[in-house]
This record gives sequence, structure tokens and C-alpha cells, in this order.
Amino acid sequence: MRILITGGAGFLGSHLCDKLLAQDHEVVCLDNLFTGSKDNIAHLLNHPKFEFVRHDVIDPFKYEVDQIYNLACPASPPHYQYNPIKTTKTSVMGAINCLGLAKRVKARVFQASTSEVYGDPTIHPQPESYWGNVNPIGRRSCYDEGKRVAETLFFDYHRENKVDIRIVRIFNTYGPRMHPNDGRVVSNFIVQALKGENITVYGDGQQTRAFCYVDDLLEGFVRLMAQTETVGPINIGNPGEFTMLELAENVLKLTKSKSKIVHKPLPADDPKQRRPDITLAKKYLKWEPKVPLAEGLKKTIAYFRTKV
Repeated sequence: MRILITGGAGFLGSHLCDKLLAQDHEVVCLDNLFTGSKDNIAHLLNHPKFEFVRHDVIDPFKYEVDQIYNLACPASPPHYQYNPIKTTKTSVMGAINCLGLAKRVKARVFQASTSEVYGDPTIHPQPESYWGNVNPIGRRSCYDEGKRVAETLFFDYHRENKVDIRIVRIFNTYGPRMHPNDGRVVSNFIVQALKGENITVYGDGQQTRAFCYVDDLLEGFVRLMAQTETVGPINIGNPGEFTMLELAENVLKLTKSKSKIVHKPLPADDPKQRRPDITLAKKYLKWEPKVPLAEGLKKTIAYFRTKV
């Protein structure tokens, strides 16, 4: 197939380019390089079935393709809060442009949504049926609500125009090619440990996250796109739950760093707990994560040693 990936030079997008090319598809990688990087796809630029196009999804685009993966959007708080209006426009206009193209060329279109649509959840773990507890006017709202509107658009295009959609809600993912300054907890802890700086834990460190290695996540993406039983949304993430303190201690052990753990005040609207209910992923995709945290962290640390 010929497949378009928006945000294809980003952390997840570049790994997806690799995976789809390995399956012998043609890949068009669309990215404005705001948080993506040509370094992530440098090894693909001479590949005969790979094409890179520098373009912003806010502006319309036309390609003859069989599938579209919409991954374009800054996904870490420092990046999406840097220009919050642009973040909302990327989610909303990007979705409209992807859906318009999918409608025209009759392509199957995938939306990379997020566990942030659940906000600071009052239900734990979070099933897809949960509507969320989101602050619509906070610092994180540009991302949370942008992604919620994108899901709304996908379902309206599906119902009104019979567009063939798929939606994944991504829970915390980590791995090589994460941006060293993206402000996410895994990259923060690893970079601080490798530099010998204090490891910053917000609050008491008892808030939890579930960390999914990038290879596991992308297997879920491809399986969702390949099946026809459900359009989603489907949670894809690792149900193994860790506190921030446990993660910090794991990173210290694996890097053999002498860094100390220090505590700082908790940011506004920071969710206290986050863990996916992956019942539907198991049912429809026969999917569950395989890479243990220690193994995934080792691979991620090895990558960051080349960057820090």
C-alpha cells in the first residue's frame, strides 16, 4: 500500500515509517519539523519507497494513498504549551484535513489520540467508555481538548460521510528517538541521571503512570488498521503501573548514576494516576505489551547516551 504518515519525523512517526517500510509499503512522511527531526528519518531518505515532505497539517494537502496515520501534534507539555493556539489548530485542522483527504481518496484513516482525553480520571483503570474529567480552560487544555475534538470529528465524518476511521488512545510511551528536552518523565529522568544532575520528582512521587515501549505500541497501531471489527477508540498502553519514585529508582540503577532524587511542587492539572484498561485491545487486536520496563529502559538509555 501507499501510506501517508503525518508527524512522520517525530518519535512515534519515525518508528512507524521504519515498521511500514519493513512490510514493503510505500511511505509518504509529512512533517513541519516543529518537534520532529530529520535526524529521526535520515537513514530513510535514500530508501526507494520513502518520501519526505515538509508541510504543516494545518494547511490542506493532497496525496493518492490507501491509508493515513495522523500523528501530527506536539505531545509533551513544554512543547504543546509553547504555542497553545497552534497546538489546538494542529489537532483540529489536522484532523479535518486528514479526514477530507480520506473521504476523497477512500483511504482508511487513523487518529493517534491520547489518554489525556480522560483528564485527571476519577475511574481507575480507564476504560474507553469513560468520558473523562478534563479541565477545558487549563494550561493542558489545548492538547487535551484538541485531541477530544479530533475524536469528535473522526466519528462525525464516519457517521455522516462513511469515512473508514480507526482511533487509538495512546498511554505513556517511551523509547529511542524521544526528544531529550520534551519534558516527559522518562526522558527527563534519563537525561538528568546521565548528566549527573538531581532527578526531579514532582509532589510526593506517588502519582502513577503506565509505560509502554514504542515497539509494542506500534504493533497495536498496525493491528488496529488491519482489522475490520472495530473502529475504536482502543486504549493502547501498558497496564503495569509504576509510581514516579519507582521509575526514578529504576533509572538510577540502570544508568549507575550518582544523581540524587529531589522533590518539587506538582504542576497544575497533573493526573494522579493513569493506567489503561486494555480489555478491548486484547479482544479485537489480540494485543498486549511484551517488553518489560527494565528492558525498554535499557534500550532507551543506550540511545540517550549517544545524545547527552
